[in-house]
Amino acid sequence: MYVMLAILIITIALFIWGKYSPDMVALLSMISLYVWGVLDAKETLSGFSNPTVVMIAALFIIGEGLSQTGWTAQAGKKFVQWSGNSVSKLLMIITAGSGVLSGFVSNTGTVATLLPVTISSAWKMGVFPSQLLMPVAFGSNTGGLLTLTGTPPNIIVSNALEETGLEGFSFFEFGLIGLPLLIITLVYFRFFGKKLLPKNHTNNKPVDIASTIHNWIEAYKIEDNYYRLRIRSLSPLINTTFADWDFEREYNVQVIRLKRRHPNRFKGTEPFIEFPTPETDLRYHDIITIKGETDAVNRLMIHFRLGLLPLEPITDELKHNLINQEVGMTEMLVTPKSFLVGRKIRLGNYFKRFGVQLLAASRNNKPYLEPEIEVKAGDGFIIRGTWESIDGLKKQHENLVIVGSPEGMAKDVENLTTKSYISLGALLLMIGLLLFKIVPGSIAALIAAGIVVLTGCIPASKAYKAVSWSSVIMIAAMIPMGVALQKTGTAQMIASNLVTYLGQANPVLLLGGIFVLTTAFSQVINNSATAVLMAPIAIIAARTLQISPEPFMIVVAISASTAFLTPVGTTTNAMVMSAGGYKFIDYLKVGAPLLFIFLVVTLLLVPIIWPF
Repeated sequence: MYVMLAILIITIALFIWGKYSPDMVALLSMISLYVWGVLDAKETLSGFSNPTVVMIAALFIIGEGLSQTGWTAQAGKKFVQWSGNSVSKLLMIITAGSGVLSGFVSNTGTVATLLPVTISSAWKMGVFPSQLLMPVAFGSNTGGLLTLTGTPPNIIVSNALEETGLEGFSFFEFGLIGLPLLIITLVYFRFFGKKLLPKNHTNNKPVDIASTIHNWIEAYKIEDNYYRLRIRSLSPLINTTFADWDFEREYNVQVIRLKRRHPNRFKGTEPFIEFPTPETDLRYHDIITIKGETDAVNRLMIHFRLGLLPLEPITDELKHNLINQEVGMTEMLVTPKSFLVGRKIRLGNYFKRFGVQLLAASRNNKPYLEPEIEVKAGDGFIIRGTWESIDGLKKQHENLVIVGSPEGMAKDVENLTTKSYISLGALLLMIGLLLFKIVPGSIAALIAAGIVVLTGCIPASKAYKAVSWSSVIMIAAMIPMGVALQKTGTAQMIASNLVTYLGQANPVLLLGGIFVLTTAFSQVINNSATAVLMAPIAIIAARTLQISPEPFMIVVAISASTAFLTPVGTTTNAMVMSAGGYKFIDYLKVGAPLLFIFLVVTLLLVPIIWPF
């Protein structure tokens, strides 16, 4: 017992010190428990087979799927619009959103969904993610108290009552205390907590497509000579192919994209032909995006009886019509050893070998405006292709260098596709499976993650990269500490003494003692394990005093969800730690005042709502 306490104290001290990464500290703690004989090998490694750890990893993949398919960018845009460029309003929106959502979805699922959205919204508002992410985690922890299924401790204490022959809590009964606490959390962060949130510099700033395109426009002049032409009913192009007309040679224009005005997916007709080939047929009402000189385009329009469509502002035009979930743009540099050096290529051409289209060129930091270029080392190109093709070009690092972050750009695409709705459907399926308890939570998350990967919403290689392995390892390595607390009898001994000394004085004092003890345990061990440990102790205390156990069960559920002081107390705290660049001390500064307020409000309201 004393060895276990020493390891626990040293572990907490190392977390607070912050010199070593939390996952390394957790691993050191886990190994120490085995080396000093507190746990056997199976108990030491039990965290890595824990369903919660598996569920967290799967949730990261689901969250990445939502990001890759446009939902994060959409939600981030809406959050910023609703907040009216007010950081305080944005803080309220995401905190309230995480609280309400976690009443019906798991806390980890809520944070996994809102994590990328919050990061995107923060950068768009000009603030650091660390100023918003901790409220998301705390809001989800509090929101779990809105319903019976909001968080596992609620179910545990309700079942504990039923096992004693009493009636369990109803589905929304927890909301009688959960809703006031959520409102208090909102008020706390609005007027006080936001001042305590750190401004940590992190490297997770999303790519802003509009800003990136604006930079390209200045460096490459890619806005020049873009036109959208509609094929009218009397045009000779109807029912022909591009091979029948040599647009490049005869009119000196390049075809960039074709849009079907009357697509029919059931007959295999796609709404867009992103890279038209000579075999691509032309139909009535099709819209062709071309690049060429104004005079050449005028001749083309007159000869083929084409209608000119207005363009959006060029940044929006490129963003909305040349970039989507499947196709993107990026900047590419030619290396001195590249096989392209010395070759002549035409801008606008599509290169099947690489699966990309050359839209613009730059040499010596100046736009290259000729339609044909003899490639030299150091030349820069704006290329357009599928995100997969652009990603594949990274393997050509000896010949080509991809500039910037195409993966980041892909996440900032706002338009939605079929895959977007598949990823959303996977999330809703997981929620349904959890809500109706059809399968365990970890299995539900794995099913949803599998759908996201197998349907191509996110490639398998990116799925592994999406998981924050430092958070997963830290949680898995800290679970054995909870096992050690229970195995050595330390937790039971402390709890029994607390009941003995406080129970005879006043029931409210005992409520406070149970709250303090439970929340102390919840800072370092899983909240479910904390509830399992404290529920029978609270029932015994109530029976000894011959009073109702309901207020004590409610207090156990509340305090088990108030792990505001450490990053290891709940999975939600751990999930936002690396993304927000938080240190151990940050949780203590922000969480301690809120925890004290929760204690006071709980002791005031619980005896009124659930009398002794």
